[in-house]
Amino acid sequence: MSYDGRMDVLRDVDFSLGQGEFLSVVGPSGCGKSTILRLISGLAQATAGKVEVPQRAGAPANVGFMFQRDALLPWADVSENIAVGLDCAGVPRERQPERIKALLVLLGLAEFGQYYPRALSGGMRQRVALGRLLAYDPEIMLMDEPFGALDAQTKILMGYELLRIWTDHRKSVVFVTHDIEEAIGLSDRVLVMSGRPGRIKAEYRVDLPRPRDLRAVRKLPAFHQLSERIWQDIVETA
Repeated sequence: MSYDGRMDVLRDVDFSLGQGEFLSVVGPSGCGKSTILRLISGLAQATAGKVEVPQRAGAPANVGFMFQRDALLPWADVSENIAVGLDCAGVPRERQPERIKALLVLLGLAEFGQYYPRALSGGMRQRVALGRLLAYDPEIMLMDEPFGALDAQTKILMGYELLRIWTDHRKSVVFVTHDIEEAIGLSDRVLVMSGRPGRIKAEYRVDLPRPRDLRAVRKLPAFHQLSERIWQDIVETA
């Protein structure tokens, strides 16, 4: 794929996503990781090749996108921001309060439904953004460094929340991150991109037991070995 007809961003990228699979994509800055998500979502169009996303009953591809910044509506409270996902999914207004209440409980935000984004911490804002994504109920969740701007402790806590929700709902996830340890801790499989134009240089199956304790799993020798291999791949291609 080229950008503006001049710069090659991706070349010969070919992979599949299994149903209910958690797939992470890592690589050097500018290698096209976010572009892959934009192609899957339809926000960008490939200049060559094709992206195949199964459709459900002839409906538009059921894909949801979560960005690094929460992109919450500042004039809407937490419940109203989550309702945006329900509106996009076509959920009737009379059914929305019950669904919003359930999502607030799921995300540990039961007491914050009437709060506005300015009153929330960064981690709580990302929980609301995740709630909006879950409200849309996509079959494929695209996540572009959603925890990248958070402090280390909050980032790990959000990882726990995401794994808990993913374990319960088993959505297919494509998760872009610069954090190798985050990718390994969360994923079933990790793709390593080369420098621009981005290619898939390596693919690793994460054979670590589930459910995972994100702190405990980082102490395992297999975790460190895989982390070192991926890091070496990135260093060689940066």
